[in-house]
Amino acid sequence: MVTVLRARTGADGAVWVKVRLPVLPNSSVGWVRRSSLGGYQAVSTQLIVDRERLQATLLRAGLRIFSAPVGIGAQGSPTPAGEFTVRSRLTRYASPFYGPVAFGTTARSAVLTDWPGGGYIGIHGTNAPQLLPGRVSHGCIRLRNSDILRLAALMPVGTPVTIR
Repeated sequence: MVTVLRARTGADGAVWVKVRLPVLPNSSVGWVRRSSLGGYQAVSTQLIVDRERLQATLLRAGLRIFSAPVGIGAQGSPTPAGEFTVRSRLTRYASPFYGPVAFGTTARSAVLTDWPGGGYIGIHGTNAPQLLPGRVSHGCIRLRNSDILRLAALMPVGTPVTIR
């Protein structure tokens, strides 16, 4: 999954799209032929994670529809700032550590690159809600299980994520 930022027609008549790439360094962009991508999906939501306030806010059409305290990366494994996308929704974990729902994002850890899949940052529940809000994770964004369930009912895959 990639976020399309804009499109243009090349000299050869082919349509090219500028996309946000899920690679390090975070927030990298590149141009690809439109024909290389599948169908587009428009979303009206945006998730904003404020690392200073330890707060996640979901907007729909610019209006706040959800807000909750979060846990973010500790000093040695910080949650990266930038513009990202929710790329997957996962609901069947065997471990209670991730809670009932987890979202994969295009954000990547610059320090935990040896983790499965290359250190992608997730948004997920937790089995330790007493630690929230706080700087308690390896870079992922943790919410209380009740909050991640509310967020999951409102946030589709493809939602842009701003971490600031």
